[in-house]
Amino acid sequence: MKSSIIDVITKYFIIVGCEIMNFNKNLRKYATLAVRTGINIQPGQTLVINSPVECLDFTRLAVEEAYKAGAKEVVVHWNDEITTKYKYLYSPLEIFETLPDWSRDSLIYYARLGAAFLSISASDPELLKGIDTKKIKANQKSRSIALSEFQTRLMSNKNVWSVVSIPTKAWSKKIFSELNDEDAVNRLWNEIFKIVRIDKEDPVAAWNEHKKNLKEKMNYLNNKNLKELHFKNSLGTDFHLELATDAIWVGGADYSEEGIEFIANMPTEEVFSMPKKTGVNGIVHSSKPLNYAGNIIDNFSITFKDGKVVDFTAENGYESLKSLIETDEGSHYLGEVALVPFDSPISNSNIIFFNTLYDENASCHLALGKAYSGCVKNGDNLSEEELANKGANDSLTHVDFMIGTSDLSITAIDFDGNNHHIFRDGNWAF
Repeated sequence: MKSSIIDVITKYFIIVGCEIMNFNKNLRKYATLAVRTGINIQPGQTLVINSPVECLDFTRLAVEEAYKAGAKEVVVHWNDEITTKYKYLYSPLEIFETLPDWSRDSLIYYARLGAAFLSISASDPELLKGIDTKKIKANQKSRSIALSEFQTRLMSNKNVWSVVSIPTKAWSKKIFSELNDEDAVNRLWNEIFKIVRIDKEDPVAAWNEHKKNLKEKMNYLNNKNLKELHFKNSLGTDFHLELATDAIWVGGADYSEEGIEFIANMPTEEVFSMPKKTGVNGIVHSSKPLNYAGNIIDNFSITFKDGKVVDFTAENGYESLKSLIETDEGSHYLGEVALVPFDSPISNSNIIFFNTLYDENASCHLALGKAYSGCVKNGDNLSEEELANKGANDSLTHVDFMIGTSDLSITAIDFDGNNHHIFRDGNWAF
């Protein structure tokens, strides 16, 4: 009897030990993928990492991998959600109306040096639930104004950047509320490892194949010389969207001014382009919740006329949606249209992640706010006035929201008046 008990205990520790070893191996692979493929760090380059304190282990690995790849310096900007929430609870409104110079200057300093930026998106979806929306709106606006140069540099690919996600307790529990803390975090780790292809023997090769597939879709759309898209589904979405002058479709890898390839979002399943600012008409209904500024906006609709938001509704988070739309004049218009098949890895997981990085890559989506200059021919070399003449929207913000469903149809019209079925039953029709 004693021998059998010892055998059971020994077997248990062997299994646990193997699981820990496999996890550590996958964590290292993930950090390596983020730095060498997502960021594609170059010898002598500086890397700036924005990380929650809960993501310490992963961040340390990313720092090490960056130095191994030849980074000159790795700078980590830490943040902590709990102390952030305390600030919102106890600080007066005036504190949120300006961003300290040091916070702005640090990012601008490294951006002008040509640094790469890796951000870890892992926030509690309901961190600021119940917080005074005036404080949230003031903070969003002051940050957007102060960091406008920095955001413009990233959105025009003057600097290499990438966003990844790491499980935290609060985020994991929001998704898997029926599990205890440890099991919820472990479950989310397993899902993330699968979605970003860490479970493959060679994740880099898997990503190269994925980029190739997205490029094929991108090339097909660009070769059709499309003028307008018509979206329709059973939720009530029914709207027409004109593309900006000389709009191009982009997907998979991005390229910096120096021609360095990088992956801005890991995961990514989208092929996206630029809407004409005044060319959107009709109504869109959300298909997934939107995590915006620590609050959930759900079951909402937005109506457009000549590109501008003229009406909106929301069963949950109406004030947050109102705050988003009223950020500035540009936040009343669209800056992005992105196509993602319903039959995709994240969508097929049947999990709502309450994290835009993941949910937007499970669903066709739109973005209110600033357009990506790279979505028109030679756009990264055009002035703001020249981009505006192409139909590009400008804003302090850029927020994606999901509209894709299993029955979404998208019909496109090219400049010769021909119709093309782009999506049928939620998926690519070609």
